[in-house]
Amino acid sequence: MNKFDNYKAIADSIATLLFPHAEVVIHDLASQTVAHIANNTSKRKLGDESALEDLAQDIISASNLGPYEKLNWNGQKVRSISSVLRNDQGEPEALMCINLNLSVLDQAREALDAFFQMSRIIPQPDALFRDDWQERINTFLHSWLRDRQLSLGALNQKHKKELIEALFKEGAFDGRSAADYVANVLNMGRATVYKYLKALRAA
Repeated sequence: MNKFDNYKAIADSIATLLFPHAEVVIHDLASQTVAHIANNTSKRKLGDESALEDLAQDIISASNLGPYEKLNWNGQKVRSISSVLRNDQGEPEALMCINLNLSVLDQAREALDAFFQMSRIIPQPDALFRDDWQERINTFLHSWLRDRQLSLGALNQKHKKELIEALFKEGAFDGRSAADYVANVLNMGRATVYKYLKALRAA
């Protein structure tokens, strides 16, 4: 078995897990050359010079170098971390460099930033939303849940009844179809909601 076979297997596993965004390179410190490349995105070749002379002292004393950022040949930003791999005597014999392409993440961040730009959001027009009973129900419902540290999907029948009573006191059921809406939101039968409301109105 080649002395680097285990290192190569680890490199292949990391590259497979993070495919297609990560390249993993194994450098042979004795020969100062590239010994293995998994998911080659840097266009290097096996046997290329590693150019690690400037890192010699850091490699001797460190376990990991980085993370640090650099540019790939195509101008894409790459975040890298290098791990020193040692033999049984504790001497450095290889360097494993994981190069993660950040371009896709940067594009996603830019798209989200553009989508959520607050400067493009205007307040709800009062005239248009004055009678938005659904919005008022939603606001009260989630405030009620937050105050009690509850989630909508975890409500039991007792909680649902208490919530309907609280909504009733807020006048939430004055809007037409409000009872049907609440029944759908709470995943309850309409008949049950109407039964609760009938009792509340009779009280």
